[in-house]
Amino acid sequence: MVAAIEIKNLTKRYGEITAVDQLNLTVEQGELFGFVGPNGAGKTTTIRIIAGLLQPNGGEVLIAGNSIRRASTEVKRKIGYMPDYFGVYPNLKVWEYLEFFCSCYRIDKRKSPSLIEGLLELVDLNHRRDDMVDRFSRGMKQRLSLARTLIHDPEVLILDEPAAGLDPRARVEIRESLLELSRMGKTVFFSTHILADVAEICSRIGIIEAGKLVASGTITDLHLELIPRRQIEITLLDRIMDAKEILKVTPGVTIIETQNLSQVIGSEKTRDHLVIDFSGDDQALSQILSELVSKEIPVLHFSEDNRDLEEIFLRATKGIVT
Repeated sequence: MVAAIEIKNLTKRYGEITAVDQLNLTVEQGELFGFVGPNGAGKTTTIRIIAGLLQPNGGEVLIAGNSIRRASTEVKRKIGYMPDYFGVYPNLKVWEYLEFFCSCYRIDKRKSPSLIEGLLELVDLNHRRDDMVDRFSRGMKQRLSLARTLIHDPEVLILDEPAAGLDPRARVEIRESLLELSRMGKTVFFSTHILADVAEICSRIGIIEAGKLVASGTITDLHLELIPRRQIEITLLDRIMDAKEILKVTPGVTIIETQNLSQVIGSEKTRDHLVIDFSGDDQALSQILSELVSKEIPVLHFSEDNRDLEEIFLRATKGIVT
């Protein structure tokens, strides 16, 4: 199967500054891929090259097997590009705004009304179709921009910081939209510096720093590569001693903390909290939970410490900004 995006030795320089340095990356069809890096790492430059807005100094980008240099017209049909921020035309209603872009993409006028209705429903703006676009909040403008990006039904979506500057609710709404697009079979490639965005929705991530790709893979792969041991939090109703006996003889497990939560939260009910250091993979982790449940130990909570994602980022990068 041809990859949705294939980047080969991509290089972009601005004078003496190298913004993208021999970047190699492949995104498969249907993936929801997070492109992560600090500000100034080269994310936006890479995305603008993929979208055909910048010419690289070297290297190649293929979209579904088509070169962005040699087959730019074909590539533009296949991609939808959403910048980190876009302006809106004043004195236009939402449906008028989308109708304008339907005309830009030469969509049949007879099909435009149903297309616009479907897109507004997808981004949950159907009830605001008669509102003026310049009165929208930033979050609603981002969702409208996403609808505009989808007008020509592109196979590959290139999104630059789609959740940047949004409040928590708007960020959740954007993430839900990206998940829905992925379920529809779209390839979604988006940049971000917000780690929570990639942890919750991405099938794979790539970490870029100073123009170089420093790590890529699934969250699990990067865990195992960069943090061989990870922390798992377990909360129990009781039988903590039985749980500890099971964990002590489990390969790869070290108990590093035991705490009674009733003393912390002032509850009359006893809840015991365990933190373990674990060096196994997800399959082995699942077996630990199954073993505890099979012994009828009342497990209330069993999860990996989310701070590990930040640790992955810190271990992969060195704090370099071009």
